[in-house]
Amino acid sequence: METISLDDFYKEIAPAEGGRLNSLLPEGINKEIGHFNIFSMADLIARYRDKPFMPYNRRAYYKISFISGRNRAEYADKVIDIEKNALLFATPKVPYHYLPQDMDQSGYFCVFTDEFLIQSKSGVVLDELPIFQPGGYPIFQLSDEEADDIRFIFRKMYKELASDYAYKYDLIRNYVLELIHYGQKLQPATSLYPTHTASARVSSLFVELLERQFPIESPHQKLSLRTAKDYAERLAIHVNHLNKVLKENTGKTTTDIISSRIVQEAKILLKQTDWNVSEIAYSLGFEEVAHFSNFFRKQTSLSPVAFRA
Repeated sequence: METISLDDFYKEIAPAEGGRLNSLLPEGINKEIGHFNIFSMADLIARYRDKPFMPYNRRAYYKISFISGRNRAEYADKVIDIEKNALLFATPKVPYHYLPQDMDQSGYFCVFTDEFLIQSKSGVVLDELPIFQPGGYPIFQLSDEEADDIRFIFRKMYKELASDYAYKYDLIRNYVLELIHYGQKLQPATSLYPTHTASARVSSLFVELLERQFPIESPHQKLSLRTAKDYAERLAIHVNHLNKVLKENTGKTTTDIISSRIVQEAKILLKQTDWNVSEIAYSLGFEEVAHFSNFFRKQTSLSPVAFRA
């Protein structure tokens, strides 16, 4: 699973023109704290018809898409066939991609970083919103009336971004929040107000806590929670109870789940960074390279060096 930065994103959707991507970057966008941009799908398809759609791996930004056309959306364990209109939300934490089923596509999508919305006076924290929670329901098929509502919001953002209004980004933040709240209103009530059992609640909190440790973005970053005991203490429960709950809900032990997630991140770092094995080992919580190598070999039957080759 590859980490796609905003720079990678722009390089993927269009070739550099004269060494710059002026045609895709609105004037003054780099003066703004955080990053926001919006695209018309019809325009991109017309301009770069021969460029394949970029598969989603793990992105370093958020994305909201309004899609009109036949598509297949794949998000975590869900596969959804879209026949007409849909609203999609993507978070950096969870892999997803959509596959157009034909070239008759229209709609819009916007990309933004969490820093962009931090400027909002609402004090919103994206990863705390139900729409961006792991295991949530981020794809909504829309009625014609709902599609008109969403299309109208995107058109306002698209128009505003091209304007010379001094406070246009403040206005755009409000439009982004309007889209987020529209999506959350489309969620089933059980998604917004869960009535989980205590056992399911513990499992959900554990998964959320685990995912918050990733991605590892610097060799100087180090996992703060490494063992089953670490997670149990953070959740204020006994480690035996955590093991019991996860075994009942997932069929795996706490250590198994943590190890699986760490080896997943190790594979990403080995394939997608130029960090040496010692730096990767340290960032994943291993004090000795030998301990990391033994762990990785046990999980994958390969040494880190062999996997990277």
